[in-house]
Amino acid sequence: MKVIKFGGSSLASGTQVQKAINIIVADPARRIVVVSAPGKRRKGDIKVTDLLLQLAAAVQAGSDTSAIRDEILARYRDIADYFSMGGSDIIAKLRAHLEALEARQYPSTEHLYAAFMAQGENMNARLIARVMSHLGYRARFVDPKDLGMVVDGAPRSANLLEGSYATIAHYRLEEGEIIIVPGFFAYDKDGNYATFARGGSDITGSILARGFDVDLYENFTDVSAIYAVNPEIVDHPRAINTLTYREMRELSYAGFSVFNDEAIIPVITAGIRVNVKNTNDPDAPGTMIAPTKDVRHHHLITGVAASNGFTALYLHRYLLNKEVGLTLKILQVLYKYKVSYEHMPSGIDDLTIIFDKSQLNATQMSALTDDIREAINPDKMEWFDDFAIIMVVGEGLYARENLIAQVLDQLAKIGIAPTMINQGASQISTMIGVDSKRADEAVRVIYQLSSCEKLPQAALS
Repeated sequence: MKVIKFGGSSLASGTQVQKAINIIVADPARRIVVVSAPGKRRKGDIKVTDLLLQLAAAVQAGSDTSAIRDEILARYRDIADYFSMGGSDIIAKLRAHLEALEARQYPSTEHLYAAFMAQGENMNARLIARVMSHLGYRARFVDPKDLGMVVDGAPRSANLLEGSYATIAHYRLEEGEIIIVPGFFAYDKDGNYATFARGGSDITGSILARGFDVDLYENFTDVSAIYAVNPEIVDHPRAINTLTYREMRELSYAGFSVFNDEAIIPVITAGIRVNVKNTNDPDAPGTMIAPTKDVRHHHLITGVAASNGFTALYLHRYLLNKEVGLTLKILQVLYKYKVSYEHMPSGIDDLTIIFDKSQLNATQMSALTDDIREAINPDKMEWFDDFAIIMVVGEGLYARENLIAQVLDQLAKIGIAPTMINQGASQISTMIGVDSKRADEAVRVIYQLSSCEKLPQAALS
């Protein structure tokens, strides 16, 4: 049995939904389908999830919601009309569903937003189940509540409770049927909607793959493979045939948007392979993500990714490394402001704290600066706002002792001096900090090196 998930671009229109249905019914093992909200149909279009965000804001403000509600429902009506379902009551039911949500009382503003943000997937799953039934297939909508998916945490950053996996495992599919499950959300113990973090539908697919203990999790998107570098930076980059779980997490973290870095954790736990494929080219093999023991690499560098979404705080103080508890003082300040850090490379007199930019605003940065200065009295303290992180990732990095030296040499040749270098103990990735204005240039030269550096045959065995 397989779990198959479709992204927003794969379900953006009636034409795309038909492609998805063709893929589902082409393999009888595809019994569990996870759907996203309809995405963009063309350049300049708007995602249904963004429209729902506008609807939530209007409800919160007490404004008239009729126009935005009609615009949302029009997206679903277009899909229904493509399948000649004009006589169906499905759109009327979706309208009544949205109106009921608007009339509800919510425990907090965050709960309200979570409820509306979940409806893109929720309504799409209901519609697609009806479409498939209309076409003569044994398809049934299944709510995450029916599967026993219970979460805790913040309403818009939920975490599945571990006991939910056992409940999912006991759910029984009827012989020959296909279930359509909305991605991105579940429910808390009080029955309130709660959404997962970014990449939420990927997370749902991964959860169900583990819960049902499937043979394969197929993740359909709008690209035919995961590439060794962003195609917007390098033309026609090398496709990656196979990736290890560890490599996927490292690359996703640094900017590969095909698969969310958090979403893969449930399948790692269960050892289930993930096949990333293209809805518009379903016969292409795509990229397989698998345990390290099942992956046969041919390149020293599997992929290179860059992200500009970081800011860094640099601290300098002589004998910094000798003071017991200094790092604890810094962490206590971060805890005070509910801010987590991404990395904290250090030297004997220097320490750099790297943050996700989305966590900080100008007020928080100013307050953090004042409190850290008071706590540790540094000789020098400076924020680097134009800060990009480049991740050089590959299970084969360990096989060539001078590879990172070659990378730095290539950067030096084009006048890029890294502001920070950090290599984890796993030896599968090296993080390089550079000026964000030159990040793409740095990625290109590293990719050129990676495309010609191959593992020796002895390392492949």
